[in-house]
Amino acid sequence: MAKTGTATTTATTVGGSVPSAAAELRRELKRLLKTILDEEEENCGIEVIDRAQEALAALRDIKANFSSSAAAAAGVGIEGGEGGGDKEVEVMASCPERFRCPLSKQVMRDPVVIASGQTYDRPFIQKWLNTGQRTCPQTQQVLSHRLLAPNHLIKEMISDWCEKRGIKLPAANPSSVFPDVLLMKGDRDSFFSLLEKVSSAMLMTEKKAAAKELRLMTKGNSSVRALFGESSDALTKLLRPLSVRDIPCDLHEDLITTLLNISIYDSNRKLIAETPRAIPMLIEALSWGTIQTRSNAAAALFSLSALDSNKVLIGESGALGPLLDLLEEANPLVMNDAAAAVYNLCINHENRERAVHEGAVVVILTKIKENSHVDLLLPTLALLSSHRKAMEEMTEQGGVQCLLNVIRETSCQRNKENCIAILYSICTTRTKLREVQEEEHLHGTISRLAEEGTSRSQRKANGILSRLNRLDDFTHTA
Repeated sequence: MAKTGTATTTATTVGGSVPSAAAELRRELKRLLKTILDEEEENCGIEVIDRAQEALAALRDIKANFSSSAAAAAGVGIEGGEGGGDKEVEVMASCPERFRCPLSKQVMRDPVVIASGQTYDRPFIQKWLNTGQRTCPQTQQVLSHRLLAPNHLIKEMISDWCEKRGIKLPAANPSSVFPDVLLMKGDRDSFFSLLEKVSSAMLMTEKKAAAKELRLMTKGNSSVRALFGESSDALTKLLRPLSVRDIPCDLHEDLITTLLNISIYDSNRKLIAETPRAIPMLIEALSWGTIQTRSNAAAALFSLSALDSNKVLIGESGALGPLLDLLEEANPLVMNDAAAAVYNLCINHENRERAVHEGAVVVILTKIKENSHVDLLLPTLALLSSHRKAMEEMTEQGGVQCLLNVIRETSCQRNKENCIAILYSICTTRTKLREVQEEEHLHGTISRLAEEGTSRSQRKANGILSRLNRLDDFTHTA
């Protein structure tokens, strides 16, 4: 069964003139550059670099004064005057491509950034993710997570650009594009009746049928997911059969998948976390049942971990060990969800400590050496590289050479950035630097990256080269 998508955040509308937009862009650029250049901020996400590049491109458009004469796309209305339809066609043709959603080809009303750094209109990318897709539609890059971040800069640029040309951009209304099915009283009655059967039906066949129906109802309708928040014991009833040790595998899968489905509804995340045994039952499901059950349990934990408070709770409940076991098994159906969940949990500092204690460094490095899901696992290794014990384990496990090999062999700039950032963190002693120095004499890997890499890669590579130069000076002096 295809996974449902994860919940999204709500963007705010930013108004103002073109000069104010340029000023806002400059302020945003200063903030982003400070984050990027802060040597203490080794774990700043790659998306920060992308946002800075996007801000620069947007500022360039402002400086060029938007030479296009007018712009809009389907769904953009023109205020005032007659003959507006002809003008709509004209401005549609001249609309800057960066203002159009790559999926809908329409001007974006609610632009959001996904894990690959690409920007889409929220309802269209959400529909893509809701079908179970785990890749970026444009780059085909496997997404490390499915959260959506509002792109305020692009939204402001679209607003200013439309305002300058007398174009009225209707407010975002995703439900008008992909409407949920409205619930009638009979639907609500059916929902609560199914919950009763799942919770207390005597016949197993009746219990299974009710669980399967709930799974289908919660798959595509957020209105049904919201019903779990209207009843104080709805979740308790759903979870009750999971407390039985010999629960049939198909019933187990349907219930865990339903829990995944309802976890993507924003208001349910805190509710699920506060429901006794909910998170422990998901953690238990990581270790037994069908492979789909285990995959969906990992996906549910990833979804719940969108809340910082849930990251702590999930980590304290012991989820990282079983998640790392799933990574170690390397079943392709589970790897993506397990890797995404581990990454999200390791954003929390306390969970990094737990992950290192559970052997995350060995598991992740082993998979990277096997060239398995490198693009998913490197960001997590980058997070862990701030931990002293993790740095020691990376060195002991041949991490320096492994990362240098990835830099040489991969064509993915994000992977190169993560590798060089990790190397910059761990190569602080003469012993580690000499290992890099030998590689540098043979292949010139770091020097090449300092010349041809992204700005972040170049900065880290040059930092390592400076250390190597100081090492040479020390050796000659000695």
